[in-house]
Amino acid sequence: MPHDMGPTPLHFLLLPLRHQQNAIEYLIEENRVLREHLGPKRVRLNDQQRRRLALKAKILGRKTLQQLCTLATPDTIMRWYRRLVARKYDGSKQRKPPASKHGEAKQLALQMAQENKTWGYLGIVGALQHLGFKVARSTVARWLAEADIDPATTRSKKTSWSQFLRAHWGAIVATEFFTVEVLTWHGLVRYHAMFVIDLKSRLVAVAGVARDPDERWTMQVARNLLDACDGFLLGKTHIILNRAPIFSKKFRRFLADAGVKPVRLPPFSPDLNSHAERFVGSVRRE
Repeated sequence: MPHDMGPTPLHFLLLPLRHQQNAIEYLIEENRVLREHLGPKRVRLNDQQRRRLALKAKILGRKTLQQLCTLATPDTIMRWYRRLVARKYDGSKQRKPPASKHGEAKQLALQMAQENKTWGYLGIVGALQHLGFKVARSTVARWLAEADIDPATTRSKKTSWSQFLRAHWGAIVATEFFTVEVLTWHGLVRYHAMFVIDLKSRLVAVAGVARDPDERWTMQVARNLLDACDGFLLGKTHIILNRAPIFSKKFRRFLADAGVKPVRLPPFSPDLNSHAERFVGSVRRE
């Protein structure tokens, strides 16, 4: 006779609901008996076993886990799940090596130009020499041009960021993306959510969610935001955005033609978009 392999999933489907509950309670009790035979000895699971339990536990939820868990506490299993998410999107192995000395000089030059409006190319070159960096005037000029930083003669006449915000307060919004990891039948999938926030009222609207956003998708989002009846950008004159490729020239031109001027942030300046960044931080914590 063939060896009895125990109940199959089909058997469970054919059992009445009460019998299914009895079967689950039996399996739980059987697990407890096995743990009693093991005594105080700790059960050591490998990474593959933790992964299998974590994926199943995420679907059940914490309340159900409190009734079922015997190998580990619900907090421990949910911690395994969070590590699983973090491990999938860990980019530490792909990180580039530290910037060279030339790259450090460039960052310092950009910082000097942003913090000192009256400093020209020669002033920045002299300050860098005091710090041990020897660069040419033409090199500094090229760095500032690549970062869209105007020469000192123009930069000194511009208003500060705080002055700009005060001048347009109530008619300015900011936009940014944040990501959400979703557990699907095919495993963890990362979705990108675009939102806009009114700086004065702190009102936030999720403009759209997509797995792989592209220019066609962002153009449709812009049309929705500019809708003549209930568009979020009605009455707004400026929108703050970063230099991500998703905010393409076509996207920015479309907003400008509708009367909403895009304000592109300088590189490495998340503090200038603090309202949006704070909202992203709140989403990640919660």
